[in-house]
Amino acid sequence: QVQLVESGGGLVQPGGSLRLSCTASGTIFDINDMGWYRQAPGKQRELVASITSGGSTNYGDAVKGRFIVSRGNGKLTSYLQMNSLTPEDTAVYYCNATVWARGTTEYRAYWGQGTQVTVSS
Repeated sequence: QVQLVESGGGLVQPGGSLRLSCTASGTIFDINDMGWYRQAPGKQRELVASITSGGSTNYGDAVKGRFIVSRGNGKLTSYLQMNSLTPEDTAVYYCNATVWARGTTEYRAYWGQGTQVTVSS
């Protein structure tokens, strides 16, 4: 069993910053890419940022230059530093990871439960 738990969401004023964390736990043999997605009301889920186990990063166009994704030293944690936030960044943010769980034979995608980020004055 693999779990992803996000934390760090909340209410922030426009122009402010937040840092989200995602920690993977459970019967993990290996973990590869980790990513952050978001879904605003009435919109499709979209990629925010992703990072490989080697540290290569990819960002959605809407957040380039403002958000920074990183991994913890133990590879089981991902962080999303969000700067210069605008009301358009308001959404539920989900952590995603590609994990090879013990007892299985391949990598699978797992999702966290999501954390709300609201940008408002």
